[in-house]
Amino acid sequence: MRLKNKTALITGGSSGIGKETCLLFAKEGANVIVTDVNEIEGKHVVNQIKDNGGRAVFCKADVSSEVDCKNMVDCAEREFGELHIMFNNAGIMHSDDGDSQSTDEKVWDLTMNINVKGVFFGCKYGIPLIKRSGGGSIINTASFVAHLGAATPQIAYTASKGAVLAMSRELAVIHAREGIRVNALSPGPLRTELLMKFLNTEEKKQRRLVHIPMGRFGEAQEMAKATLFLASDESSYMTGTEFLVDGGITSAYVTPE
Repeated sequence: MRLKNKTALITGGSSGIGKETCLLFAKEGANVIVTDVNEIEGKHVVNQIKDNGGRAVFCKADVSSEVDCKNMVDCAEREFGELHIMFNNAGIMHSDDGDSQSTDEKVWDLTMNINVKGVFFGCKYGIPLIKRSGGGSIINTASFVAHLGAATPQIAYTASKGAVLAMSRELAVIHAREGIRVNALSPGPLRTELLMKFLNTEEKKQRRLVHIPMGRFGEAQEMAKATLFLASDESSYMTGTEFLVDGGITSAYVTPE
């Protein structure tokens, strides 16, 4: 098992990429702290892990809250005594996120508070425990839109993911000699509830699909497998970089005529 004797904290763990990563990490031997604002679904993930012989606990946390982020790390230490992997994955893509003229300040602030501040708080409180545990791996969820922009306007989301990418690079440089690796996972368009609620018409879906060389949306399970690589010792010489898992979209992005 690739994560045997490791402890992993995963935010946004009740659905999508987070849920699939919780299940996979547990299967690979990790103790898992499932965190989310959705207590019902988060506990359901924990039960799935336990039913399959794994070890997991649920910790309710709103990552935009500094207190909650401190509490989720304290939960990891209390339950398992250490922390080796932190996957700062929780994020939103607001349905009212549009271009710079149509997007309300409240949508902008909410997006930044969860997508950017949540990563900052996770690292602020997670890094000291990872250091005390002998080092480990931090993975922050960015996005292909940090490079390309989106065919369907989502100004706050795009800006937030650019911030996550930049923050991940700086964190990696600062903590590299402490045995802590920091990398960003940048998914392409995925067939998850988060994106499908945003691409809520067939026209919007096609505007994305036309740019993807593989001709399909990615799956949450595929992102979980990529995250496993970044979390495991197989990526031991990787830090301060980005893992693009995007179906080729960043290599072949063209604007339709």
